[in-house]
Amino acid sequence: MKQRDYSDLAAPGVRELMPYLPGKPISELEREYGVTDSIKLASNENPLGASPLAIEAARAELDDVWLYPDANGFHLKQALAKKHGVPVEAITLGNGSNDVLVFLAQAFLQPGLEAVFSQYAFAVYPIATQMVGAKANIAPALPADHATMPLGHDLRGLFHRVGNDTRLVFVANPNNPTGTWLSGERLKDFVGSLPPHVICVVDEAYTEYAESDTLGDASTWLEEFPNLVVTRTFSKAYGLAGLRVGYALSNPGIADMLNRVRPAFNVNAPALAAARAALDDHEFIAETRRVNSEGMRQLSEGFEKLGLTVIPSAANFLLVGFNRSGAELNEALLKRGVIVRPVGNYGLDNYLRITIGTRKQNERLLAALSEILQ
Repeated sequence: MKQRDYSDLAAPGVRELMPYLPGKPISELEREYGVTDSIKLASNENPLGASPLAIEAARAELDDVWLYPDANGFHLKQALAKKHGVPVEAITLGNGSNDVLVFLAQAFLQPGLEAVFSQYAFAVYPIATQMVGAKANIAPALPADHATMPLGHDLRGLFHRVGNDTRLVFVANPNNPTGTWLSGERLKDFVGSLPPHVICVVDEAYTEYAESDTLGDASTWLEEFPNLVVTRTFSKAYGLAGLRVGYALSNPGIADMLNRVRPAFNVNAPALAAARAALDDHEFIAETRRVNSEGMRQLSEGFEKLGLTVIPSAANFLLVGFNRSGAELNEALLKRGVIVRPVGNYGLDNYLRITIGTRKQNERLLAALSEILQ
């Protein structure tokens, strides 16, 4: 087909947009490199898979896939309302939490307005902001040699960038790709300090992995702060990344705006059923956290023995610093059938983000890295 450049017809924000780069799928790696028995530790997926209850519920929906799903997600919303103690009118469902982050930009940003977020924040924040023609106002992260939270969010820096044109502030807790976090007390004070024309989005995609109550639960602050939005996902700890389902919790007035831009059938029927069932599988989440905690210790100790820099993490991955290019190390790992995530697109050229896997997967990664570094 004859190629033609259509950039002159595209919206300005889209014209300069760099698409989000997902982790390489196992099938793609094995096609390109001719390797087998590969492992993927790149996209922060749950190495245990999904809850058996969720899989069973999804399968039960297959006989009716010729029907459109429930556009309002009634049963899932009822369960989420009960879990978080909010009315169903406060819930917006998304095709993953990525979806609701984009809805926020579509509903509340436009040219002349801005979003504030931290350096090394999740890549979707700048993408969603630029897509609608708004400005990204980025606060430098804490320095790499910070005593307690290297590369973490600097709340003071974020606050000083909020102005009359600011409409959204994005704060991931824990943050991706760094794994760093904020205490619930400090974050709550920050939300309370923002002017009413600014909506604070607290992205809690990895909150189920936090080993203590230090991070808090931002959904419990919704009654106090009408300008707060909390986003969650079923892609990480719940193991439903392939089904794509997430949600936002907010004041019903904000949810009303989000649901105006939300496509009517953005979450499919198997995903709705699986997510609803996953909420009841407390044993699966407990086992997920146990495996993650043990894997965190295993990898942290292994990386330290190799003389590597390990950034503190409250998520299911570690950001690891090297004295050489992360892209080069990633290529060497790919040739050994190990997929991790280079993060040069975040400006972290000498780092790799590595998902915590099973004990066997972690051992294989450490052996491969040891061989490469020697």
